This record gives sequence, C-alpha cells and structure tokens, in this order.
Amino acid sequence: MIKPFRVDIPQRDLDDLADRLARTRWPDELPDAGTDYGIPLARVRELAEHWRTGYDWRAHEAELNRYPQFTTEIDGQNVHFLHVRSADPDALPLILTHGWPGSVVEFLDVIGPLSEQFHVVVPSIPGFGFSGPTRERGWDVTRVARAWAELMRRLGYRRYGAQGGDWGSVISTRLGGIAPDNVVGVHLTYLPTPPPPGWTGEGDLSEQDRGRLARIRHLMTHRHPHQILYASRPQTVSYALNDSPAGQLAWIAEKFTEWADPRSTISADRILTDVSLYWLTGTAASSARLVRESALGGPPAPCPPPVGVAVLPHDITRSVRPLAELTYRIRHWSEFDRGGHFAALEVPDLFVADVRAFFDDLR
Repeated sequence: MIKPFRVDIPQRDLDDLADRLARTRWPDELPDAGTDYGIPLARVRELAEHWRTGYDWRAHEAELNRYPQFTTEIDGQNVHFLHVRSADPDALPLILTHGWPGSVVEFLDVIGPLSEQFHVVVPSIPGFGFSGPTRERGWDVTRVARAWAELMRRLGYRRYGAQGGDWGSVISTRLGGIAPDNVVGVHLTYLPTPPPPGWTGEGDLSEQDRGRLARIRHLMTHRHPHQILYASRPQTVSYALNDSPAGQLAWIAEKFTEWADPRSTISADRILTDVSLYWLTGTAASSARLVRESALGGPPAPCPPPVGVAVLPHDITRSVRPLAELTYRIRHWSEFDRGGHFAALEVPDLFVADVRAFFDDLR
C-alpha cells in the first residue's frame, strides 16, 4: 500500500519549460508602476531568465531525493510524502502540512533539525505537487485531514503531533478534531482569529490586539484576489497558469514577496523549486480547487488537543490571543521578532526552536 517514490522529471519536460520561457510574450508596464499594479515586470523577467539559464532543477531534484519519499493511495487519491525517521526510536511523530503557494519545499531547511527529536512526515496536499491532481469533487480540508489520519495510521503512528501554516493550519486543526485521541498537540504559524458573532469584548483588548483585529476584519471584507478567483472560477484561471510558466512564476513569486518579511532572504532557487513543482506536476488547477471545495468562512471546527501558536510580525494576519482562546486550548504562545507567512523558509531557526518548545511542554 505504501510504495517508495523518487523524483525523476523527464528531460523533455525540462526542455519544454526552457523553450516556453524563451518564447514568453511579455506584457507592457506603466513606467512608474512600481508594485501598484502587481509584481513588477523586471522582477519576473529576472526570475524567468534565471529559471531558463541559471537554475539547475537536477540539483534541487537531488536535494529532494536525499529524503525518503513514498506514495500511497488514500480514499481514491494518490498521496506523496517525505518520511524521515529519527535516530531515537521513541521520538514523537510529527506531520508537517504546507500551504499555498507552498509545497513540501517549505520544510526542506527544517526536516534535518526536527528529525533529531521527531519522526517527520511531510505530505503533499492532494491536488498539489507529487500527490498530483485530484480526480473528483469533494477534496476539501476536512477530507485532507481524514487522509492524514489514515496516513499516520498506516505508518504505525498512534500518537503524534501536527504542525502547519496557511492551508496547513486549517488542515492541522481539523486533524486534531478528527483524531483527538491520536493528536497530542497542534502547532500553528498562522491562525486567523475573527471574532464570533455577537462578541462584545473588543474594549477589553490591548491596543496591539485591537490593531490586529482591525487588520483581520479588513481581510474578511477585502479578500485576496487569488481567493476570489479560486473560490469562483478556479478552472478559468488555471488555463493561463498551466500553459505559461512565466504566468505561473509571476502568480507565485508575487506571494513570496508580499507575504514574507522584507528582511527575509528566501533564495531565488527556493522560489523556483517551489514554482517548478506546480509547473512540472501540472497542479495549477487542482491546487486552486481547494479554495472552492473548502468553502471556508464559517465558525472554526472543534480542535480538542492543546494548541501552540507562533505569531510572525509580517504575516498576512497576526493572531489575537483572547480570541484564539475562545475556540482553542492555547497551551503555548510565541511572538517572533522577524519572519512572515513562510515561517519554515524565512526563519527556520525560530521555527524549529518553537516547535520543539511546544511539544516539549506536552511531554
């Protein structure tokens, strides 16, 4: 049921990518546009040229292949995952879940350090990367969480932790609700905390938390453009993303710019490896469908296990602890002084230390 997997992209696919990049039909741009209209043309052209002439996919393919990888079929869907066992046989298993526009690449800098203390499992969300496109309706975050519970059961893990940001945050808390007897704790680097209906406690919040709540309310009213497209017309936008590597690059690279701490130094090669996974696996459409399928916006699902939250100063939103405590059993709360939406990529040292501290407290 579980089969070894090795990344081996056919050379013809890499040649086709280079050819398409060479023939990109670039759009015009206003001379004083800056970032007012989207990611600047010069930035995308620079990344595209490096992708075509300087970036070495085979080197990054080899980096991925340094970790044991597997696939298994769960609920009719292929699921790809990395599985790195700790040298300590009694280590706690830990399942790490990426988000969008991320992938398993988000965790490459933290798998080694975490595996000193944990048996590390890093799956690709169905519809993303090497899990490949989903083939039927209904693959929402709850179904993904059920698949994770089954994956951990198949690996022989009866007691484990969960960690995630972005989609990984929602999936990890759903996993805690689906398998509360198995999940010992959930660590999150992203946790939107909108107030529940009828809540009247704003006057009791600190000035800092009131500012955070204002930002959360703004985002609830003004959704990100990609969320609007993905929730309404995921198939329509996917034609452009699946046919043009420059389009896929611009769409994803913009998020790594906007959602990261300006002080972060995510390398161009890390961004291109992530973009390459979407391009080479043809998962632009299926990854977009997760927004439509999940229909988020209602009250948070129950998550009985203890929850740890790491708040990053440049994330899309910053959590409000008194609101988080209305829903979750908050056991651990950290306020980072650097980092943005991609914690494991941007601040791997802080990320590893915080994950360790949270689960150490639960032992």
